[in-house]
Amino acid sequence: MQLYNTLSAEERAIMIDDAGKQRLTLSFYAYAQLPNPTEFRNELFLAWNPLDVLGRIYVANEGINAQLSLPADNFYAFKDSIEKYDFMKDIRLNIAVEHDDHSFLKLTIKVRDKIVADGLVDETFDVTNIGIHLKAKEFNELLKNPNTIVVDMRNHYESEIGHFTDAIKPDVDTFRESLPIIEEQLSEHKQDKNLLMYCTGGIRCEKASAYFKHKGFENVYQLEGGIIEYTRQVKAEGLKSKFIGKNFVFDHRLGERITDDIVSQCHQCGKPCDVHTNCVNEGCHLLFIQCEECKTAMEGCCSSECVEVIHLPEEEQKAIRRGIKNGNKIFKKGKSDVLTYKNNLESHSVFVAEEPKTTVKKEPKMLRQFANARVKKIYIGKGIHFYPKANIGQFLIEENEIKVGDKILIKGSTTGEQQMILSEMFVNEIASAKAIPGDTCTFKLPFRIRLSDKLYKIIE
Repeated sequence: MQLYNTLSAEERAIMIDDAGKQRLTLSFYAYAQLPNPTEFRNELFLAWNPLDVLGRIYVANEGINAQLSLPADNFYAFKDSIEKYDFMKDIRLNIAVEHDDHSFLKLTIKVRDKIVADGLVDETFDVTNIGIHLKAKEFNELLKNPNTIVVDMRNHYESEIGHFTDAIKPDVDTFRESLPIIEEQLSEHKQDKNLLMYCTGGIRCEKASAYFKHKGFENVYQLEGGIIEYTRQVKAEGLKSKFIGKNFVFDHRLGERITDDIVSQCHQCGKPCDVHTNCVNEGCHLLFIQCEECKTAMEGCCSSECVEVIHLPEEEQKAIRRGIKNGNKIFKKGKSDVLTYKNNLESHSVFVAEEPKTTVKKEPKMLRQFANARVKKIYIGKGIHFYPKANIGQFLIEENEIKVGDKILIKGSTTGEQQMILSEMFVNEIASAKAIPGDTCTFKLPFRIRLSDKLYKIIE
């Protein structure tokens, strides 16, 4: 009996393309008392795997939280499979605003302690005692009320690219962080203000509304179905969208456009941009906002250090990241020291990546004048051979060109950062003044290079 995904993401993507069927991306949640979540999880997998359902689903004693995709022609069979459970009859399914056949490439159903991690340990907290649900038109009307406080229950990286106007947007990484912060900041308004909340699909607001009622807030409201359902109703009823920008989603798309407004900036140069990406360095994967120009210049990486890593042989990359658990760091979602513009918005400076800190015990005299200088450089190639006794290094030219008289930088984890003027060189074993991509370039060095070293040309 197959209870787990057996295909790789690449294999699944090919199968989706070959099938040629339109897929729907949707999400839903339901709070319920599940005595045996593992048994429930297995039943879902057996029912959904034949329907070609793919997605990320969490089940717990308190219910289910699902984001998934499926072929459009399997929709009603899927709906039947969930409505066999009483607590999911007539459940609202949030259909995505924008569809992507590759939004999910695996079926993953996990048993968790909770379907929304809240960090709460309170037996008296009743998660079913929720606030008042509002449809889009009602939500817009309450927004106009001067006694209304609207709060974004999502994380900072979500609200950064899109939000409701005048919303309070807590600068938090996780849902559990937001609950005590909001309670403290609004503690004086438990009776005299309308607490109006929203999130992506409604699940976080469902729990948050119950929590704030538990803490004594009297007028608690939540956007029914979250931003996804709000957008559908706005379009269907011809309403004005009070949500501007993009809605962050937790699949390969990382966002779906709601309005044409761009409310965020590239974390590397400051250009208006609302496109999230993950650093392509497999050992990093930091999530941040990156414009097309920076994506090209930085090769999809968050820092120059990661650019260097992706040019290493695959085995060296694996060795670097072996044993490193980046989970918490990755999900800081754009809060990284390497994102200079993101962290220095007041100066509006152009992005300059932090160089990796290496220590060289003793530098040759000819190199000291360049020590510790922050330089602008372009990538040229990588070390492919060294001659220890003769102090000669050989490089493969992969990009751009290099010529006699250029100031160069050789950089590596052991070598450190070494700069020099290129006075002579051999190109493809013949003395030459210029080397272009595809050439091998050999020249004298006052130190020994490693095969992982990278060659750059310094731009004055």
